[in-house]
Amino acid sequence: MRILLVQPSLNPPGGGNLVACWMLEALRDEHQLSVLTWCPPEIDACNRFYGTTLRSDDFELHLAPQVAKRLIDLVPLPLRFLKDSLLYRYCKAVGADYDLIIATNNETDLGRRGIQYVHFPRLELDRPAHERRWYNSPRSLAAAYVNVCNRLARYSPQRMTANLTLTNSAWTARRVRALHGSATTVLYPPVPGTFPSVPWEERDDGFVAIGRWSPEKRFGRIIDTIAAVRAAGRNIRLHIIGTPGPPQYTRAVRRRVAENAEWVSLHENLDRDALLQLVARQRYGIHCMPDEHFGIAVAEMIRAGCIVFVPNQGGPAEIVGQHAPLLFASPAEATKKILAALTDENLSASVRAHLAQRAQLFSCDNFVAQLRDIVRHFRYGGPAGW
Repeated sequence: MRILLVQPSLNPPGGGNLVACWMLEALRDEHQLSVLTWCPPEIDACNRFYGTTLRSDDFELHLAPQVAKRLIDLVPLPLRFLKDSLLYRYCKAVGADYDLIIATNNETDLGRRGIQYVHFPRLELDRPAHERRWYNSPRSLAAAYVNVCNRLARYSPQRMTANLTLTNSAWTARRVRALHGSATTVLYPPVPGTFPSVPWEERDDGFVAIGRWSPEKRFGRIIDTIAAVRAAGRNIRLHIIGTPGPPQYTRAVRRRVAENAEWVSLHENLDRDALLQLVARQRYGIHCMPDEHFGIAVAEMIRAGCIVFVPNQGGPAEIVGQHAPLLFASPAEATKKILAALTDENLSASVRAHLAQRAQLFSCDNFVAQLRDIVRHFRYGGPAGW
């Protein structure tokens, strides 16, 4: 089957780009693939960052018109929604040559029925705080901007809702259904890498926190929570792993780490192997971002065998299976539940067994097998919901 995958970029970083690369990895042996994007992919960088084994001859590359890209880039504003809309307009112009079109950057009209993968509804005007753009306030400006972009894209809501909609979590699926009324299928993103198998008794009594150093990740709250656990008599360490984000916030993270250097370590831009080794040698993980669509860092820590504490809403809570001993609504509750897991060996063993079962849901093998099955069902006319 001839398949066109549409994605603004494949290059790292980015969870959407990871999903797109792993879709190519999953489908290259069974189908003839093409990619429509704005810029040439850096295959070696993608493979290093995402754990794929892609080759340049796995797919035929089609770049969207570069004149449009250069004109948009001249405007001193982040016009990502406009660029996406133009990409989808061009997709309609070339899509007739393919048996199936897959969009991996949220919901869209592909010109005919296809498959769309939604990380967070693209047309949702009420964005999380960290995703708000210049046009999101006031709401009337957001609606006008989206309307203009949709006209440029020749967008049809009827064609969009006819697509098979995949989502990265049940939390996102609920947002999609509320906004569009669409049926959805959850396909969890893959967590790449082979995590070392380190016995619990050989692990360090430490915590890891993974993510880009940006305000929504709440690394200051993470440090405060672990400090409260230490104040209760537990001599634990914290490893913060990630990449620099907004300069002001990154400076604040570095300052907090320096103030607590006795027990907090900062690990910047670790390569994949180093990250896997470090995380797999710790017993615990913590994540404090609220209302997150998925939370691939949480899935990474679970696959590494860590006990991970997360907010009680959003994708991370779903990743841990809504397991009450791991969920918190406040720093005080997080401290209480961490101390319970640190002091109760039976609770610790029970939680580890629960998370070991959850970890299998986020493997690359599981993602590849499910996606191949979805595409086969789509091609031959599967049951309702496919």
